[in-house]
Amino acid sequence: MEDCLAKKMEITVSEAEKRTGRNAVNIQETYTAYLIETRAVESQSEGQCAPVDSLWRRYSEFELLRNYLSVTYPHIVVPPLPEKRADFVWHKLSADNMDPDFVERRRIGLENFLLRVASHPVLCQDKIFYSFLTQEGGWKEMVNETGFQLKADSRLKALNATFRVKNPDKRFTELKHYSDELQSVISHLLRVRARVADRLYGVYKVHGNYGRVFSEWSAIEKEMGDGLQSAGHHMDVYAASIDDILEEEEHYADQLKEYLFYAEALRAVCRKHELMQYDLEMAAQDLTAKKQQCEELATGTVRTFSLKGMTSKLFGQETPEQREAKIKVLEEQIQEGEQQLKSKNLEGRDFVKSAWADIERFKEQKNHDLKEALISYAVMQISMCKKGIQVWTNAKECFSKM
Repeated sequence: MEDCLAKKMEITVSEAEKRTGRNAVNIQETYTAYLIETRAVESQSEGQCAPVDSLWRRYSEFELLRNYLSVTYPHIVVPPLPEKRADFVWHKLSADNMDPDFVERRRIGLENFLLRVASHPVLCQDKIFYSFLTQEGGWKEMVNETGFQLKADSRLKALNATFRVKNPDKRFTELKHYSDELQSVISHLLRVRARVADRLYGVYKVHGNYGRVFSEWSAIEKEMGDGLQSAGHHMDVYAASIDDILEEEEHYADQLKEYLFYAEALRAVCRKHELMQYDLEMAAQDLTAKKQQCEELATGTVRTFSLKGMTSKLFGQETPEQREAKIKVLEEQIQEGEQQLKSKNLEGRDFVKSAWADIERFKEQKNHDLKEALISYAVMQISMCKKGIQVWTNAKECFSKM
């Protein structure tokens, strides 16, 4: 962790800007660009003011970077991007992806994504990631030249492996179930929070009605007017504070959403392991079949029914020379298959070792982050309740002086 990029470079997504331009098919579109600023830490520690490098990136470029990292490092739980369009929102909040408040929250999420990658012991050393931060022109061409798209596994192939693998690793199966349950629990929690935010908004706005009624009442009461006016003022201030509170609430919701999306990143690692296990099983099955075929040719006995066996019975047996030639080809294929199987076994063991080390790192990070977020959320709720008690305590004093 001492060598990670986050220790050597300050990374911020400092600004978001709405732009209009033409896309790849020459259709005009409106999009948001984000300003990434980087500054070397070393020169600052020496007392010098390091220059700030900056460049603009679109959300689609962040997506391209993450897709590249996911394919290139299949054993790593790659940090997720913030949502492209708002989800799990309470009804007063805009779901428009051009809404300034949503864009600001997404800016913070994109910065968090870059910091997560820059802090990762493996991902931080990737040259394409470094170029993403420092090289504006030609970056897309550079990442496409890596050919990572060719390494990407198709969804159909992944689905096939899921249903056909015969000996799945119990640890990865359990991890897959855990990620499904984690996503389900956080989804439910976010829905509940959205309902709570709706009710909270209503309660605060009702206090605004109290303020208006007390203010109107004070105008017709000579002796009680001052007390009613003061109480109404406390209610108005309380009602007006709801916007800042709910903005803070959305920040905690975004922290939960990050782990909602992390659940999919966990499943991606599990799917890759299933694919590797499926390929290994297919290679072992193919090798066994070739060995059996070679043995049958050598002994002249057919153990199982085959079209070739029926053909030889109908049209005559092969000559010894033909059989020897086939045996020789099969022996070469068997030798090649054994090497391939050995290679796949080693690759699989290395994958499991690397993946499990990163999963353990992720679990430690998750436990720390979610604990911190939930404690902060509880502290915020307690603070809000205390604020409400204080408002009514102040109102009580105002009524007592009437």
